[in-house]
Parts: sequence; C-alpha cells; structure tokens
Amino acid sequence: MKVTIDNITIEVEPGTTIMQAARQIGAHVAPPAMCYYEPLKGSGGKCRACLVKVTAGSEKDPRPMPKLVPSCITQVQDGMIVENTTNPQVLDARKGVVEFLLLNHPLDCPVCDQAGECHLQDFAFEHGVSKTRTIEERNTFETQDLGPYIQLNMNRCVLCYRCVYTADQVTEGRVHGVMHRGDHAEISTYIEKAIDNDFSGNVIDVCPVGALTDKTYRFKNRVWFTKPVDAHCDCGKCSGKVTLWYRGDEVIRVTARKNEWGEVQDFICNTCRFERKKTSDWTIEGPMKVARHSVISANKYGGSSIKPAFPLKQAAEQYKQIDDNRDRSFLEPQKQLK
Repeated sequence: MKVTIDNITIEVEPGTTIMQAARQIGAHVAPPAMCYYEPLKGSGGKCRACLVKVTAGSEKDPRPMPKLVPSCITQVQDGMIVENTTNPQVLDARKGVVEFLLLNHPLDCPVCDQAGECHLQDFAFEHGVSKTRTIEERNTFETQDLGPYIQLNMNRCVLCYRCVYTADQVTEGRVHGVMHRGDHAEISTYIEKAIDNDFSGNVIDVCPVGALTDKTYRFKNRVWFTKPVDAHCDCGKCSGKVTLWYRGDEVIRVTARKNEWGEVQDFICNTCRFERKKTSDWTIEGPMKVARHSVISANKYGGSSIKPAFPLKQAAEQYKQIDDNRDRSFLEPQKQLK
C-alpha cells in the first residue's frame, strides 16, 4: 500500500494511520501531537493539532476529502495523497488550534516545571501567533494533591485524556477522569480519592504540559541545568529501565525512558520513580541521547560536541571580500612589540 505525504511516497502496512506513516518518513513531515500517544490504545482525536489535508483519497477514488482530517485516527488508503507542512490551510488551522488551547492556559512558563519539555510550548512556538484576541477572564482552578506524589494544576490542562488512558490501561484501577462538560470540564478524582497505586506516577510522564507534576521534583531545578543518564535496575514490578536526572551528584528525578516522539517506551513503577534516588540503586548505562534542537542539550556534554552548523554555512555562502584601497601613507608605522 502506497501513500504520499508532502511529495514523499512510502510503502505502509494496511491499517496504518497517516500519523504513523508520516513518522516513518521523519520528524520534518510528522504532524504535531498533543493527545495522540501510540503506546495507549484509543488515544488521539481530541486536540485536532494533527489536522492534515487529503488531496486524493485513494487511487480508486482520487477525489479530495472536503475537510481537514485528524491524521492520528485516519487510516491511509492505497494511493492516498496528503499535504501537511506544504498546505496553507493546514498551517492556518493549526494556528487556530494553538489559540484555542491557550484560551485558558496561564503564562507561567517561568515557574512551570514542564518548561523545556512542554509539547504545548513547542507547538505554540512552531505554529502559534505572538498576540491573543481574547480579553475575557480565564478559567482558574486551585491546585490539588492527587496522592502523596502527584499534584494537579488544572489551569494548565488541555484535556488530552492521556492520563485517563494511562490509568485505564497501565494501573489496576482508575480513580480519576474528566468531570463535567464543555468549558467546565476538568480532570479530577472520584470523591476526592487519592491516586496511590504502584504505577500512578506514569500519568506524570504522559502529560504533555505541566498539569500533572512530580511533588518530589517541583521547583528543584530547570531541566536544562540537569544531566540525564540512562540507567536500569532489577525490579520485580517493571522493566527497571529509566532516565536519571542529576544535579551535581544528586539524583533529583527519575522518569521512564522516552522515544524521539516523547512517548514512554516502558512504563515504570512508583518504587523506581520515587524511592530509588541513589546512584548505588542503579546501573548507569551512559548519557541519554538528547535531540540537538532540544533545550535539554544546553549546558552539558561539552561545547565542542555542538557545532554551529547553520551560522557557519550562512557565513560561507554570504562571504564577500572587502575592497579597501584607501590611502594609508599618512599613518605612522606602529611600534613593534618586543
């Protein structure tokens, strides 16, 4: 089965979604995702951040689809042609999605622990606008403790449902969900119950914004000042494969490992996440692989490992020899230093 995305044609398996096909091509073609999370069944179709234009439905029926479609839940057809970054209508729609997601989102990036890892922050920088058209008051909520390790800041939530799917599919029993409807919808626990099962900490990792935060890490450091390393241990509950975040010699945070799309590869238990904060508890494998464009790559791994390729290339292309034939005969010769 063949599909063409932004003038790049690839072979895919039947049942593949447009999002999955685009990711096979590369990050430069893959649409952004705020609610889609490949390891979680049923995720996607909530935020509309990944809308694309299908200019040809299939080889048998080449008519274009009349509206933009969410790439995370739309399966490809043989001969389908999709426009993502090359379609102005798609880019305009994403600007609208960013504006919608930021209607009630507070501007607290300077104090938010998710800064530097926030998918909404990246989405807004890539597709948003610098101004807002709203003057109404934003919906505000009080912070809530959802157990001994998790704090909920509902002001930042974008209702992606990732934490709900994680609790359904990873934990033994879900005690939280989306309450109410419309602009009154919010994440909350059932009758003030606490989230305290062995895998509850995974809702922190899947949250794309800073709505669900680790109470043992809050306000301890900025992510770009920490040093992430991959490590593992023998754990009877989970895989034991984690990322340790160091501040000096101190482990200030433990998270599950994530792939290039920011999705957890193996969910970990609360014992590994919250209770094993000593280097002696782990077998260190080496520095975590950090994407070059990520702010996490700053201030670590040595300056010589990061080459400013773009400015060097730009300087080489635009270099011009200066023609300076001015008369210098009146200048006194400089004294030679001994």
